Amino acid sequence: MKVVAAIDSFKGSMTSMEAGRAAREGILAAHPDAEVVIRPLADGGEGTTDALIEGLGGERIDLTVTGPLGDPVTCYYGYLSSTENTGKKNVGKDTATGGMGSGTAIMEMAAAAGITLTDVRDPLSATTFGVGEMILDAMDRGCRDFIIGIGGSATNDGGIGMLKALGFRFMDPDGNDPGEGGQALGKVASIDISGKDPRLDECRFRVACDVTNPLCGENGATYIYGPQKGVTDDMKKSLDQAMEHYASVAADTLGQDHAEAPGAGAAGGLGFALLSFLNAELTPGIRLILDAVGLEEELKDADVVITGEGRLDHQTAMGKAPVGVAELAKKYGATVIAFAGSVTPDAGACNLAGIDAFFPIVRGVTTLEEAMDSENAKANMRACAEQVFRLL
Repeated sequence: MKVVAAIDSFKGSMTSMEAGRAAREGILAAHPDAEVVIRPLADGGEGTTDALIEGLGGERIDLTVTGPLGDPVTCYYGYLSSTENTGKKNVGKDTATGGMGSGTAIMEMAAAAGITLTDVRDPLSATTFGVGEMILDAMDRGCRDFIIGIGGSATNDGGIGMLKALGFRFMDPDGNDPGEGGQALGKVASIDISGKDPRLDECRFRVACDVTNPLCGENGATYIYGPQKGVTDDMKKSLDQAMEHYASVAADTLGQDHAEAPGAGAAGGLGFALLSFLNAELTPGIRLILDAVGLEEELKDADVVITGEGRLDHQTAMGKAPVGVAELAKKYGATVIAFAGSVTPDAGACNLAGIDAFFPIVRGVTTLEEAMDSENAKANMRACAEQVFRLL
């Protein structure tokens, strides 16, 4: 029996890999001769970097960059060197590099320009400059393949901060730098791409993006996501027009217009900058991560696939990570079982989405603190997995 485990983190109690290893112990207690392969699972949002660092044997790189409001912030990203990142599975079957290329960086833009980094909401000043600094650091280390999650931004700058850090020059009608943040967008009269870091032409950028908003308009970055970043009703029209102006100058400069592309409005227009200036690929987060960890290759001959997350409910069935695993597993006819810390009455929707059966791992009346304790959670996962596989 071959079993593949790809379980999302149980936030606060188990990482993705810890959940998978605990499940493996239970499976082997029931079937000592089973082959159990573990893959990290995340959806491209918060926690993705940590999951892939652990699951792919990467290195955590800590550095100080420019924060969203210009103050230094400490952030980190995941680094896979070319020697580690060969595409071969390790002996223990706990990691794989799958679709990852040579010298890979795994980043979350929120680490450098996230809304949680400051209590001040200032969309006219907030910048993505630190995101560009992270990319530069990774290129210095030899990375040419980038996986970037772009959720949770504090910015509405169209990505010009990131681009400036990478060597692109933005100039106002007098040839001066227009500054940072959303206030700079309407001032951009020309863009000079000649000074961009030449290593960018060697890079591939894969971006985890689960929104389809265009850059501008009532469904764009400013109107839909701007309010949570401090955009007031009085600002919306002028800031959106400034974003449209910036996009027009970019299109004239580059000879291509991505303002209407799905996801261009993500992260305050960072999606647009990545598409337009860095030729990025914007992909739904779960699809990108499943490809990155090489899950499909392991599923081709799997008998049973284990997935899950801290809480299974009807939202899980609406495209969250466990359902992404289930859809891929069903392509190859595997049985899919999900484990969760808790399940809600409407979790039956998960059965319709490809999960054959799901089980809460909590074994009795308990406090939330006891259920969330890491050692308790791992013990509960082991015990639940063992009983399910005894039945199988």
